[in-house]
Amino acid sequence: MSRVNAPYLVFLGNEARPLMAKTGIGIVQWAPEHCVGQCRLSDDAINLGLEDLTPAEAAAKGARSLLIGIANVGGTISPAWRRVLVDALEAGLDVVAGMHERLKSDPELAALAEKKGRRLVDLRDPPEALPIGSGKARSGRRVLTVGTDCAVGKKYTALAIWKELRRRGQHADFCATGQTGVLISGKGFAIDSVVSDFISGAAEYLSPASDPEHWSVIEGQGSIFHPAYAGVSLGLLHGSQPEAIVLCHEAGRERLGFFEDFPVPDLQLAIDRHLEAARLTSPDVRCAGISLNTSRKNETEARQLCEELADRLSVPVIDPIRIGAEPIVDALLSVPAGT
Repeated sequence: MSRVNAPYLVFLGNEARPLMAKTGIGIVQWAPEHCVGQCRLSDDAINLGLEDLTPAEAAAKGARSLLIGIANVGGTISPAWRRVLVDALEAGLDVVAGMHERLKSDPELAALAEKKGRRLVDLRDPPEALPIGSGKARSGRRVLTVGTDCAVGKKYTALAIWKELRRRGQHADFCATGQTGVLISGKGFAIDSVVSDFISGAAEYLSPASDPEHWSVIEGQGSIFHPAYAGVSLGLLHGSQPEAIVLCHEAGRERLGFFEDFPVPDLQLAIDRHLEAARLTSPDVRCAGISLNTSRKNETEARQLCEELADRLSVPVIDPIRIGAEPIVDALLSVPAGT
């Protein structure tokens, strides 16, 4: 990792909701080799299947960082976590967070980290002097995951596509735009921490011009249908200039998570609106498929739903965990570079 010392003790506090523990879940799913154990404040907290350890116990087992695995609404650091954060620094661990509230802004934690020679790592600190978006065409191939809502599988889908492209011998990079993706890949930054005028420029920075056959697989954020987070989604869509998008959706979700007044959009409408917006900077953009999170369904129901939607919408439909990304990668590679 370029910015974070692994392996990690994954801190989950009292969080029992998988949606709010997606950072910890994602790390265990995609980079289990970086995880020594989990630290929970109660048995009611979500269990990632790791050994329950205190910071001192984790340090003795080789952990180098306490990673806050929670991504709560507003990105705040709870006062209930303070004792564990202090214990981690006392045990010789760095403390890593992707919260909007910065660790370094806490005078007590900052002073203790300096005293102990440890680091407070805020993953939402973007690079300095990012440009504004240019909108100019650039070389290379780019695919962006987009969503009907937040937390529907955009990161998982991008990682699955990236790994399948690499398996086939394609030159490809995973472009992380959120804290969990940064921890998995070791590069990128949380694009929702960028000042709004520079979001499209940040997306260009993350997926720069490259060899014409090279793929940049860009992790999407939020949704253009979301009343709170559409801004970052649109800036990312324009700056990425994707030749293809993959629409991500959780099967069975009818209302936006934690925004129950807003319905989840129809899938065809979501495809059409994303393509319409993307054409500002990528006139020939296409939809390469739909990625479903079918975790609420059994195996038979999940596969049947994917087949039904593929027939109705005339695009490949996958679950990146149950089915894998092969059909969508087939669709991506079916169009030669430069066409």
